Amino acid sequence: MSNQTTHKRETFSGRQAFIMAAIGSAVGLGNIWRFPYTTYENGGGAFIIPYIVALLTAGIPLLFLDFAIGHRHRAAAPLSFRRLNKHFEVFGWWQVMVNVIIGLYYAVVLGWAAIYTFFSFSKTWGDKPVDFFVGEFLKMGDIAQGVSFDFVGLVTGPLIAVWVVALLVLALGVQKGIAKSSSILMPVLVVMFVALVVYSLTLPGAAKGLDALFTPDWSKLADPSVWIAAYGQIFFSLSICFGIMVTYSSYLKKDSDLTSTGLVVGFANSSFEVLAGIGVFAALGFMATAAGQEVSEVAKGGIGLAFFAFPTIINEAPMGTVLGVLFFGSLTFAALTSFISVIEVIIASIQDKLKMGRVTATFLVGVPMMIVSVILFGTTTGLPMLDVMDKFVNYFGIVAVAFAALIAIVANGKLSTLGHHINKTSSFKVGTIWRLCVIVTTGVLAFMLLSEGVKVFTEGYEGYPSWFVDTFGWGMAILLVIVAFILSRLPWKNEPEFNVEE
Repeated sequence: MSNQTTHKRETFSGRQAFIMAAIGSAVGLGNIWRFPYTTYENGGGAFIIPYIVALLTAGIPLLFLDFAIGHRHRAAAPLSFRRLNKHFEVFGWWQVMVNVIIGLYYAVVLGWAAIYTFFSFSKTWGDKPVDFFVGEFLKMGDIAQGVSFDFVGLVTGPLIAVWVVALLVLALGVQKGIAKSSSILMPVLVVMFVALVVYSLTLPGAAKGLDALFTPDWSKLADPSVWIAAYGQIFFSLSICFGIMVTYSSYLKKDSDLTSTGLVVGFANSSFEVLAGIGVFAALGFMATAAGQEVSEVAKGGIGLAFFAFPTIINEAPMGTVLGVLFFGSLTFAALTSFISVIEVIIASIQDKLKMGRVTATFLVGVPMMIVSVILFGTTTGLPMLDVMDKFVNYFGIVAVAFAALIAIVANGKLSTLGHHINKTSSFKVGTIWRLCVIVTTGVLAFMLLSEGVKVFTEGYEGYPSWFVDTFGWGMAILLVIVAFILSRLPWKNEPEFNVEE
């Protein structure tokens, strides 16, 4: 491969730095608050079977594909897709726009986790964590009355702080910023989370929680929705198909072993998810025992788990403050490394398109995004806005662009080209089975897109007013495609000549 460019591309210092950054991106909120509840809801121990099948047939193969696109073309998503085929640039910008939306709301959840780490010392939420979170902390308004943008001090302060921290890390560059922060945060996260799991296992009732999580319901394996849930979990958890792994792999050195690195990242992410399941459900078992309830009555996922259930557990557990700092601290570090990777996709794409320096691009992207993030999510309408945009950008952003891009790659015969590139430097070779997995996964994505689309279109979403869902859900998802198309038509500033020699 020869790359004739006028500037030298930043690289990770080595494979270990890349692995840390890639795992840091993959391990995020979804591992801690989505996987345990998804497993519980979809057959417990039996869910591990479709989960492993999804990891091996979709997660790892698509991770390899992302690595190949970025590593072969030495650029962020838009330019990498353009170099794969000049008509594919729109897919890269679509992925960038998905990251813009995710970055806007991910920051506020990161801010919540950070401030709740401090709240754990004094148990600021009092005896009614739900009322505190919705009322005193978020000061949530009634969405039925319309959108109100009244700023909430407890939310906007941490929100601005996490943006500043992330932008400072990103301004330092790939090696000094992203790699260095990941090499510090990931070991700290692992130590904290292992401590959290060990602590949770010592709580009275922990076994009850683990029984609820892992007792297999084999009948669930006959339900197609369980298999779709497994593919969804893998898909959203591994940071695949929305530009992050394409961008990160473009910083790898030319002789990097792509497949062995991908296997390490994929299995490390899944190992963390299982560990999260054990820690979370051991704690929920304690909560159920203390309240004289069944685990089914206290088990929650997402925001409900983190900001409703865990504060209740912290109130009742011996050394609850320690549990709180470990849980919310882990949530903060996991979210921060993922947040950094999301914003990096946008920065790297702007750098490529406009031939701009790292620091200039970082603040050109970051400052406007921070302002919009504060306006949308630092206000009394923040939670409903987050809920709708998260749902729609995941299914009608990430899944939609992945499906469209995979169709284009397969239809244009690019799978063989990318497979050949993977095999050039990798110890674990890919072939017909890998290509078949990518094609089958494309079908799974089509089913996910269609089934979720029909459901939301006919039933609405979570009881929100239709105007709200239409504007910030469907409207946002359609706008992503329109903006991506426009960006793909804008001229490149001194686009470098690029030749790939296979």
